[in-house]
Amino acid sequence: MANWAILNGIEGNLAAYEAVLADIKRQRHPVTDLFILGDLVGLRGDSEAVVRRVRSPHRDEPVPQVCTGWWEEQCFSLHGLRGLPDAPELVERYGLGTAKDLWEAVSRETVQWLANLDFGFHELDCLLIHGSTMSYSDELTPETPPIQLCDRLIRADANTLFCGRSGLAFECWVEPNSLRSTVTTLDQTATPQEQGKSPRRVVGVGSVGRQVGKASYVLYNPGTDQVSFKQAQGSNAKGFGVSKGLSHR
Repeated sequence: MANWAILNGIEGNLAAYEAVLADIKRQRHPVTDLFILGDLVGLRGDSEAVVRRVRSPHRDEPVPQVCTGWWEEQCFSLHGLRGLPDAPELVERYGLGTAKDLWEAVSRETVQWLANLDFGFHELDCLLIHGSTMSYSDELTPETPPIQLCDRLIRADANTLFCGRSGLAFECWVEPNSLRSTVTTLDQTATPQEQGKSPRRVVGVGSVGRQVGKASYVLYNPGTDQVSFKQAQGSNAKGFGVSKGLSHR
C-alpha cells in the first residue's frame, strides 16, 4: 500500500532533515514515496551537505523525488541559468548581502544539478509543487481567498494541491457550489463550461528546516485520501497544524 511522505524547506538544515528521515522510519506504515517540494538550499546550515545527502539516500530509505523551490530559483538567477539576471526578487526582499551569501553557500556544480529538477509532480489526482502552477513564489496560506485557492486547483487540474512555499502546515477545503468559466475571443463567446463541484483542497506541508526545533512534514495515504501532519521527534514545538474549511458560493 502506498504511503507518501511530503517535505519542504530543508534550507540547508541537515540535522532537521535527518530528524525527519528518522521519524519517517518510526511510522507504523512504511513510507513508499518521498517527495521534497523544493528549498533544499538556503542561507543557514550546509546546503552542499543537504544536496549530497538527498542525492545519496541510504539503502533502507525511499529515493527522494525533488522539485524546484524558491531558493533554487534564486540560485538559477544568480548564476544566469534562467530567469532575470542578478536575482532581483531576492535582492528586493533581502538585500545585496543576501545575494552574496547565497552565491557563496551553493556551488556552481550544485546549481547545475538543481537546474535539472522538476517543476512539480502530478501523481494520481494530486499536484505536488513548491508554490503553484503560477510561480515558485506563489504563497498559498489558510488566509488566501477561497476563489484564489479554487483558481489554483483548477489550473493544477488536481483534487489535492500539496504546496510548501509558505512553510505553514494547513489543510484548506474548497467546496464550490456553482462555478462557470467562459472564454471570449474576437470572433465569439464560447458556451460556458461547468467546473467540477466536488470538494478540493490545498495542503501546506510545513517546513523541515526553516525554524529550529520545528521540523514538520506531511504523510499522505492515497488509498484512504488521509492527510496526517507530523513533527519530527525531538522538536520542541507543541503544535503547528491549521485545519480550516472554506467554501465558495
